[in-house]
Amino acid sequence: MGFEFFLSTFIKMFFLFTPFFALSMFLAMTEDYTSKQKILLVFKIVISVSITCVVLMFAGKGIFKVFGITVDAFRIGAGALLFLSAVDLVRGTRVVTEKSENNDIAVVPLTIPVIVGPATIGTLIVMGSELETPGSVILALIALGCAILVLGIFLLLSPWIKKGLGKKGLSVLSKLTGLILAALSAQMIFTGVLGFLS
Repeated sequence: MGFEFFLSTFIKMFFLFTPFFALSMFLAMTEDYTSKQKILLVFKIVISVSITCVVLMFAGKGIFKVFGITVDAFRIGAGALLFLSAVDLVRGTRVVTEKSENNDIAVVPLTIPVIVGPATIGTLIVMGSELETPGSVILALIALGCAILVLGIFLLLSPWIKKGLGKKGLSVLSKLTGLILAALSAQMIFTGVLGFLS
């Protein structure tokens, strides 16, 4: 049961980070970067994504209490946002225009909103609110850490991935990610509706 929970959390988190979209954005925004600059940027992204995700995961219950929101209501809302993100990925219309004032793109726009977008934020808050035992918290944190680490390695290998897949290959994989996210969003919405009905 523990391994199944770890594996499902790892896979869910990795796809929530929309890795192929993140990869294509990373490649587009670092064309004039040296290898050293790219490595440093990936290091910054990994740290900022880690901090953002952990804070969101453990802030969920407090947010629900302050605003009087039920977990099921948030599931439906987060599921709807996730579905919109999935549609954008499948249609190839997801565009990020934010620029960081100090030209450091690690936090904005690469961490937020490219990797940790509104749908990922909502999912992390719901996920955190469902963790009831210390064991599940530890497993979720390990799974999250592994997903972020794999994403970091993924970004480090971006030049070779681009050569191997090409722009069309990346586009196809990004659309497949969108389909997986659409299924995840449907599951979240159905779970939320069933929670309300029961």
